[in-house]
Amino acid sequence: MTAASDPKDRLIQVGRVAGGFGVRGEVRITAFTEDPLALKAYGTLLREDGSTGLTLQSARAAKGGIIARVKEIETKEQADALRGLRLYVPRSALPEPDEDEFYLTDLIGLAVVTPEGESLGRIKSVQDFGAGDILEIDPGGGRPTWYLGFTRENVPEVRIAEGRVVAVRPTEAGAE
Repeated sequence: MTAASDPKDRLIQVGRVAGGFGVRGEVRITAFTEDPLALKAYGTLLREDGSTGLTLQSARAAKGGIIARVKEIETKEQADALRGLRLYVPRSALPEPDEDEFYLTDLIGLAVVTPEGESLGRIKSVQDFGAGDILEIDPGGGRPTWYLGFTRENVPEVRIAEGRVVAVRPTEAGAE
């Protein structure tokens, strides 16, 4: 595995600019972290390409995120112009999860096998369309990806250290 493909170097989205706040150039940031004020601890938040996005100088909690003063913004208009900007930190900047915990991003790239050991593919992405997390699985060989609800019933075992998850193959409706 090269350094660029190392999961610890992967950028993780932690927030998104929601727009300006007030008239003094503060910005409202929607946080995707458990504690919105954790964004302040990262200091510099990156753009998707890894370049500097925003450098937080101060922050206070607000509903669903934070209100921040940032180095790059001086006016409400500048803040509003950045609405929608996705903000990232390197995976290595996040605290290590507890023994039986993991970040969803750590699932990407893991092999997916049945309880019997049959390969089902690799996890391409983890999506959430509002009803819970869904694994997008790439079976390889140019075949189309498929989705599996990320529930204990569908995915009874996650073995990050072994590089795989155990999944129960879905049955087709009416196949029984």
